[in-house]
Amino acid sequence: METTTTAKFDMGLVYATPGALEAFETADESSLVYLMRHVSGDWGTVCEEDRAANEFSLENGLRLFSVYHLVDGTKIWIITEADRSVTTILLPSEY
Repeated sequence: METTTTAKFDMGLVYATPGALEAFETADESSLVYLMRHVSGDWGTVCEEDRAANEFSLENGLRLFSVYHLVDGTKIWIITEADRSVTTILLPSEY
């Protein structure tokens, strides 16, 4: 069975910080799964206020922010800039 994801926005160039890359390697996970969730509007475990802000941002060209937890519990953030030129995967401590 094929899974298709409808992108709600352009992610631009995708970057990952050294800490995020190490976290994915340690957890033996792929960042692609989380990027697909982010671009499809699944914002992960953000609070309701951030979820509402993301929905507003989709319509108004503002920054998008997602929070996910890897299988080992490591928290990662994915942020897409307002101009949609860059998406960054990072650990909260790297912000």
